[in-house]
Amino acid sequence: MKDFTPETFGELNAEDYDALHDPGTTAASVDLIETLANGGKVLELAIGTGRVALPLAARGLEVHGVEASQLMVDQLRAKDGGADIPVLISDMSEFQLDTRFNFAFLIFNTLFNLTSQEAQLRCFQTVANHLEPGGAFLVEAFVPYVTTFTDNQRLRTGHVGMDKVFLEAITHDPVEQMFNYQRVLMTPDGNQMTPLPMRYAWPAEIDLMARLAGLEREARWGSWDGKPFTGKSEMHVSLYRKPAA
Repeated sequence: MKDFTPETFGELNAEDYDALHDPGTTAASVDLIETLANGGKVLELAIGTGRVALPLAARGLEVHGVEASQLMVDQLRAKDGGADIPVLISDMSEFQLDTRFNFAFLIFNTLFNLTSQEAQLRCFQTVANHLEPGGAFLVEAFVPYVTTFTDNQRLRTGHVGMDKVFLEAITHDPVEQMFNYQRVLMTPDGNQMTPLPMRYAWPAEIDLMARLAGLEREARWGSWDGKPFTGKSEMHVSLYRKPAA
């Protein structure tokens, strides 16, 4: 999907993002991030419409954001408190802020929206450069699961109704570690296609990216409520720390 740029996701999804992209983990993620941030200055990469940033700010944390899509930020600004959060419009793999942070986070699999290993590694390095000594970076991502593919492709029916059909088609490139999604909504009014390329990374690879950026893994959980990460975990919440000295 060579024409998919960092701004494309917002162009396709901003208008109905909140209605269609609720993972059901917001309360638990806000609780954990608040605890780990420990009152410090917080940076959210891909802040989007403020699903997590706004509750954190409401609890008294100083939250800043980076977001590639102005349209997503417009949705944030329209919400109570959204105008008060500083947001830099930038690719999250390469940005520059004058502020340094005690805590940064990138959640909801959004690391994988960077579609090359080089871009993902740059993201870790850029975050590390913006952390105070002793600061931490939290990443949430799914564990790649490829056994459901046949000939590196998969078609899933999400919804079938009298006046609506939702299909999700995925191709898998195991060499580049790419999932190319095409979500198709068919209604009497026409068809809507929503593409999404994702470059997945295994947990061990993410650990290596962190180490190359000078960060050390401090913890890994299999859920937001702190369950242990095991070989059966479908996702992970991983915490990396910049050495204090």
